[in-house]
Formats: sequence, structure tokens, C-alpha cells
Amino acid sequence: MTIAMAEGKAQDVKTYNSYSLSCTIVISLITVIFGYDTGVMSGAMIFIEDDLKISDFQVSVLAGILNICALFGSLIAGKLSDYIGRRYTIVVACLIFLIGSVLMGWGPNYAVLLSGRCAAGIGVGFALMIAPVYTAEISPAESRGALTSLPDVAISFGILIGYVSNYFFGKLTLKLGWRLMLGVAAIPSLALAIGILKMPESPRWLAFQGRLAESKKMLMKVSLSEKEAERRFRDIKIAAGIDENCTDDVVKISKTSKNEQVWKELFLKPTPAVRRILFTAIGLHFFDHATGIEAILLFGPRIFKKAGVHEKSKLLLATVGTGITKTVFIFIATFYIDKRGRRPLLMISAVGMFLALAVVATSLTIAENHDEPLWSLVISLIAVYTFVAFFSMGMGPIAWIYLSEMFPMRVRGLGVGIGVAVNRLMNATVSLTFISLTKALTIGGAFFLYCGFGFLSLLFIYFCLPETKGKTLEEIEGLFSKKKKNVDAEAMQPNPNK
Repeated sequence: MTIAMAEGKAQDVKTYNSYSLSCTIVISLITVIFGYDTGVMSGAMIFIEDDLKISDFQVSVLAGILNICALFGSLIAGKLSDYIGRRYTIVVACLIFLIGSVLMGWGPNYAVLLSGRCAAGIGVGFALMIAPVYTAEISPAESRGALTSLPDVAISFGILIGYVSNYFFGKLTLKLGWRLMLGVAAIPSLALAIGILKMPESPRWLAFQGRLAESKKMLMKVSLSEKEAERRFRDIKIAAGIDENCTDDVVKISKTSKNEQVWKELFLKPTPAVRRILFTAIGLHFFDHATGIEAILLFGPRIFKKAGVHEKSKLLLATVGTGITKTVFIFIATFYIDKRGRRPLLMISAVGMFLALAVVATSLTIAENHDEPLWSLVISLIAVYTFVAFFSMGMGPIAWIYLSEMFPMRVRGLGVGIGVAVNRLMNATVSLTFISLTKALTIGGAFFLYCGFGFLSLLFIYFCLPETKGKTLEEIEGLFSKKKKNVDAEAMQPNPNK
């Protein structure tokens, strides 16, 4: 009995699977490429404006077009991933990134540059939809939060690489520097497209194709124990509408009726739980960018210039500080999300973001109206880095974690695609309107607007988001069909399936 108890205790200590971790790390490389595209454009635009002589409006379009195209890319990817699988969808994303990088690196004129940016945007939509979904579907419940946050960690790392490359490539000639900044992403895109073919397919996708033997084999590799694999396999079969006692290796599933049912269940006649999930996903990804993170990541040099930094090299160096802050603090979410839960980290993040935005707005207003005093520059830099830190430890990664795990498997591809589309739409809105907002409201006024959205995001998180820590993907749908008090009380109880 003592030996049995010791074995059970040892099983409880094990919270991750090395195979699923390896798969997640490889799959996260695609979001490194996306992060690089975001970070590198921040500095490249300084040189593109000088070389191609483009207007502020053209700069705004160049900044925002990536996310407009990503919106359509995510919707296409959601549907495509249900047809050809998660793995091949990632291959398509890599090839699209490759085309976009080559066009931007060539960039003889604004039209070609914009076309390349648009192609990269479609790849971004694919990457943001498929990376968290694949990760969530192969991860054990006990470590799903940490593993699903890795693609966002990779984005932050990619942004930092982009900022650093700006600083070094910026020392080259005007015509060569920015083209190398943008074109070098073609190399990892091609390498990943080839390497991803050796990755396994999602066990949930395999089961929904009726390929039960392959699904079970994959679950045995990515689960913490054989018992957990059997439980996950049973839950997946039930979710797919397959008899849980079915022992066939392959079963036939009607794809036509299934696809019709997805649209019906998500939009036409959703259950109360699915309706709440869809509302929560849209709301969370609205606030993810309505608080202005993209303004800082993409227009950091302009913001720091308003604060009082004027030399190009120092502007690029200040953005490196943003990248370092984002990369470092995102590990707080990675390490604590499966221990402390999603809601506590999100609440702390929202409060910190709101307060930091208030300080950013105030300090930039003072800098703009009092001839850029040194103390306002220092406060502005600290407040911007503080905002990025709180965003990275909560709202940034956890919004994607919730999105990847909320939707039931039968509507997950399309549901996540819609969430990503909303995220990219808001990202594009901030990118396209930031320069205009700073002219209409002043730069301080623009950040006061983001601060208002920060306060609303705090209320939204408190009233709308249940705790999903430790729950299987099949159990989470039930959380959204319960009232908040009941959900909070249940979150405090241990998961009986562990």
C-alpha cells in the first residue's frame, strides 16, 4: 500500500510530457517568424520612409495591412486545418511567410513591399490560429497552460530578435539595410516548412477524421500516463460522436453533416455555453489590442521620439529595451499559469496595464507641452516598459491560452479562427489609426484612450472569465454553462480525474 501511494504521489509530481514539450517548441518556431516580422518593421519603417519617400498615410497602411490580411488568413486557416490537418496547415503558413519575406526583401518600390507585407499577413493569420490549437490539443491538462503559452513566448523572442537586427542592420547603407531586415526571415520559413513534415498530427484531429488507432497511438506519446491517455481518448471519442466502447481502428464520419453542424452550432443555434464561449473569445481578443500594445511594439520609435529621444541609434536601442522586457516577463505567465491559474494572472495584468497606461499618457502629455523635460522622458520610458511587462505576464499569452482551450473540439477550428480574426482586426485598427490619433488627440490623448479600454478590460475579465486551470478540454465547455459563483467554487476543488 505504501509503495502504491508513493507511485501515485510520483505520478502527481509529473506535470509535463517531454514529447509534447518537444512538439510545442518546434511548432512555436513559426510564431518566432511572426514576432520577427512585427519587431523588425518597427525599425525598418524609419529607413523605408527615407528611402522610398512615403507619406504618413502610406506608413500607416504598411503597418496595418499585415493584420488586415492576417484576419482573412486566420479564417482560411481555421477551415483549412479541419480539412488537411493541423500539421499541413503549418506547412502552408511557412510557405506563405517565405513568399512574403522574399517580396519584402526585394522591395524595389512601395507596391511590391506592400504586397510582400500582405502575404506575410496571411501567414501570420495561419500561424496565430494553428500554433495554439495544435499545442492545446497535444498537451496534458496539468501543463496545458505553460505549453500553450510557449508560442507567445516565441513571438516575444521573435520581436526581440527583430529589434536587435534593426539596430545592427541599421548601420548598413540605406538601400540595403532595411531590405535585409525584412528579407532574412525567408531562411527560417523554408527550414521550418521542411522540418514540420516530421511532426506528428493532432490526436483530436485524427479522431475527428475517424482515424482512431492513430489518435490513440499519438495520445500514448503525449500523455503523462497510460491511464490519462485512455481517459483523454474516451473523452475525445464522446466529443466526436463515436461510441466510447468502439474498438475499431478506423470509423467513418460524415464530413458534410459535420461541417454544416459547425456553422449551425456556432452561429445559428448555439447552446448557452457555446454562445458564452464565443462572446468571451471575441471580447477577450478585442481588449487584447484595444489597450494599445501594438502602438508600442510597432511605433515605439515615434513614441520615444515624442518623449525626448531623437537619434536613430538611440531610438532603436530603446525599442530593444521593449523587446527585452516583453521576453523576460512573459516567462512569469509560463511558470505560474498552471500553478496560480489564468484569472489571477489576468486580473493582476489588467490592473498593472491600466495604471501604467495612465502614467504613460500623463508623462507624454507633459513632455509634449513642456519642451521634453528629462524627468518626463525617464518616467515615460519606465511606464512604457512597465505596461509591456504587465501585458506580457498576463493579457498577452493568456488571451491565446483561453482561445485555444475554450471552444469544444467540434467547433474549435472555426471558433479559434474567429477569435484570431478579431485579434488581428483590433491589431490592424490600432496600427492604422495610431498616427491619426496622435494628430487628432495628441500622443498623450491617444494613450488616455487606451487607458480607458484598459479599465473596461479589467471589468470584462472579472465578470466573464471562469478559471480553466487543470480542466481537460472536454470539461471546459461545462464551465461556461455555469454561473460565475458556481464556477469559482468549482475551480477551488481538485480535479477528480487527475
